[in-house]
Amino acid sequence: MPGRLKGKIAVVTGAGSQNEGIGNGRAIALSFAREGARVLLVDRRPEAARLTSDMIDAEGGTAEPFAADVTREDDCRAMVEVAVSRWGRLDILVNNVGIGIARRIPEITLEEWELQMRVNVTSMVLASKYAIPAIAAAGGGVILNISSIASLRGRGLAPYAASKGAVEALTRAMAADHGREGIRVNAIAPGPAYTPMVSARGMPDSVREARRKSTALGIEGTAWDIAGAAVYLCSDEARWVTGVVLPVDGGVLVN
Repeated sequence: MPGRLKGKIAVVTGAGSQNEGIGNGRAIALSFAREGARVLLVDRRPEAARLTSDMIDAEGGTAEPFAADVTREDDCRAMVEVAVSRWGRLDILVNNVGIGIARRIPEITLEEWELQMRVNVTSMVLASKYAIPAIAAAGGGVILNISSIASLRGRGLAPYAASKGAVEALTRAMAADHGREGIRVNAIAPGPAYTPMVSARGMPDSVREARRKSTALGIEGTAWDIAGAAVYLCSDEARWVTGVVLPVDGGVLVN
């Protein structure tokens, strides 16, 4: 029912999407606002964050765009400070920023490897470094990291899979470290959902169909499926859930 995040203050990184599409960050932000949260929409591209903000405003929700590069420590500090100064507290951080560099180990350069890890892992460390004290000061809350089933399948592009494996190890360790501060830390591992980031690569229809068929359910996932799981994990319904990596993949891992 609506209102599962009523009164909560959330920061969602990567809250924009390609063009007017609905990617994971935008779907999560919209869903949080629909459930009563006030959301700071963090994105490296101000216009993308502004579009998400306009969508939330049109539905009567509360959100504010904030331009930041979460691989920069000063930007991560600033986004937390802005959320707290604007709304008085911070309850939820969603670490959604990530990239995929299509290389196998023999082909990847050191610069590409470091970029993959900086965007996919270091950004979550930096954002959490400043969010954790703020969330603890508010009496506890939630950090949600977006991973990928690439870390669980044992196949795929190794550098990307390694970065997402690091995200999941980080999630479990943070859950253990900060549980007594009232902070739950979980991760979602999305499967092959069709999002603007995927469509922007010019995916052939045949590949899109193969991805659909790879699921046990035989249906294509969207960013809204990821957002639904995010709402649950960040709500009080999941008050006894921490250190979990939840695959949201239509059953790819069991097919």
